[in-house]
Amino acid sequence: MNSSRTELAHQAADAIERYSPTIHALVGFDGFVDSIIHVVNQRHSMAADDYDRIKTIPEFAARCGAAANKSANLEMVVQDVRFGGNGPLLSSALGSLGVSVVYIGAVSREDDWNRTDPIYKPFADRCERVIPICPPGRTDALEFEDGKIMLGKPESVQRVTWDLIKQTLTLETLIEMFNHATLLSVVNWTLVAGVEGIWEGLCDEVFPKLDPNPDRRLFLDLSDPAKRTDDDIARAMKLIQQLQEHVQVTLGLNLAESGRVAQVVGVDAYDDEHNQSLASMVPQAAQRIREKLGLSCIVIHQHTGAGAADDQGESGWFAGPYTRKPRISTGAGDHFGGGFSFAQQAGLGLGECLAAACGVAGAYVRDAQSPSKERLVGFLRDLPAPE
Repeated sequence: MNSSRTELAHQAADAIERYSPTIHALVGFDGFVDSIIHVVNQRHSMAADDYDRIKTIPEFAARCGAAANKSANLEMVVQDVRFGGNGPLLSSALGSLGVSVVYIGAVSREDDWNRTDPIYKPFADRCERVIPICPPGRTDALEFEDGKIMLGKPESVQRVTWDLIKQTLTLETLIEMFNHATLLSVVNWTLVAGVEGIWEGLCDEVFPKLDPNPDRRLFLDLSDPAKRTDDDIARAMKLIQQLQEHVQVTLGLNLAESGRVAQVVGVDAYDDEHNQSLASMVPQAAQRIREKLGLSCIVIHQHTGAGAADDQGESGWFAGPYTRKPRISTGAGDHFGGGFSFAQQAGLGLGECLAAACGVAGAYVRDAQSPSKERLVGFLRDLPAPE
């Protein structure tokens, strides 16, 4: 991948603009309602917006640390309450790009599990069909200029199991739906205990009954497994390898996740980190992890860019359009995954896929909404320089 950043962005824009066939996606199975929150540093008055926020995570950590053996009263100002969850946010990105999305997941009303919670209407309007199976979890998303801290309450999404999905839809219907889709995605292994059972159910009961389709791909996102044990991660990697036996698997990781996965599977992914840039380290790490697991593609992203490696021998890095002051950061990784998956299905090369994914995420954090195909094309043609 030797093209310049600008060339790759323009090539991706041209390819996306030319691409017209409809991509059919089937995504699941989580769902959250996200409260987007600023943490108050100092108030000037009791007017709702008359305060200075804590701008960085280290500042927030210092405030919390100073409360040890004392106490602290931190004020949280809710900026917005919106639909969330890895699956809905990824699907929102896909739907806005023109993908025909069927979503199955924890997006029900509390009082009627057969009806979609009204907070998901903007997301549902972008989908071909939304199938609720249980109510969503809740997340308090503390947003700072240098990142976010997600305080998740996932009790409700533990109801999501392979048996519940089959009871809601029947196995025959599921097979028909999976057979129709070329882009599949199952996300949020970390918070949804039932994901492993879903992976096993797909391997045992669905994939063997699908028509052969070389274009079918499965995108997976673990969603910050820091809290999970090494044994948990090792077991998940074995299941993902079993999925690869049935379908081309792309595993999306952020930088921290890639280091943890590499450690668990016995790969020295970042052995020369003091002497190399991210542009060198990340594609190398992606290639080493991909080869160890035998997957079709590994893509690793972080706020300044992304790298990937695939089973065609391609690898590379793309410097993203990083901004120091995003309007929103919650959901940026999911939009990256949606953009990357869309570009793969559209037949773009690996470097162009990285450009498209960074473009989707970059437009999203600036606009606080999922970009359309037209917005993405324009954004890539006038790609902002990293700040």
